[in-house]
Parts: sequence; structure tokens; C-alpha cells
Amino acid sequence: MKETTLRPRYAETDQMGVVYHGNYFTYFEVARSDYFRQVGFTYRALEKLGVIMPVLECGCKFMKPVLYDETIAIRTKCLWNGKIKVKFEYEIYEEASGQLLAKGFTKHTFVDKALKPMRVKDLDAEFLKVLEEAAEVSTCD
Repeated sequence: MKETTLRPRYAETDQMGVVYHGNYFTYFEVARSDYFRQVGFTYRALEKLGVIMPVLECGCKFMKPVLYDETIAIRTKCLWNGKIKVKFEYEIYEEASGQLLAKGFTKHTFVDKALKPMRVKDLDAEFLKVLEEAAEVSTCD
């Protein structure tokens, strides 16, 4: 599990200073990109190799609101079944108290720049090694 911290900006909140629910998925994307950076690979490098990871499914459960300018920690876990789907699970915590605010997931697959599905054997060997070492084994359901 990797951790990313950020502070919600004013533009991401409503009049009460509560983060708009759609922005949680932006936070998940930030955390996912940071996850790859922390394990030694970047989205940019993956895209240079011609691989894109579109979202197939996503969800979020909100426990407590994320508020404007409070530091939050997003813990990200990668689950992979060794096939063409990968799942990321996220937990958002208030950094000061450690209280769980929300949890969610995104499921992805690998496609080329023409949006044609890729097979695992077609993926870059270095990226596969990073994924195998970083991800937890899962059915990705």
C-alpha cells in the first residue's frame, strides 16, 4: 500500500467547504499516478510504450466529508490477477486524526493507442516486472 497526501482546493468544494463527490475520482487518479511513481514506473513512461489503462468500473463509499484545505492521505493498493485487468483500491483518511473518510476502487484494462485490447504478453517486460512486484495477487473482481 502506498500513500499520497494532498489538500483539497477551494474550487473542488461546494459553498459549505465540502469536496464535491466527483472530485474523489480525481483524487483516486492522483493517487494511482503517484502509486506508479513510488514503485518505479510512471504513467507517462507507460503511455510512451503505447499502453493506456482505461477505467472499466469505479465506485466510492463516503463515510465523512472531505473538507476544503484539510490534509488528506490517500492509501492505494494495487490488485492484479496476472491477466489483462488490474484493480486499485483507495482509502482516504483525514491526516490529522487518521479518521477514514471514504474508500473506493477503480478497475482498468490495458489497451493500445488505437484502444485495441492488449494481451499481457504484449506488455513491456520492465512494466510487467514492476506490476508483479508491486501488486497483490487478486481475481480483480
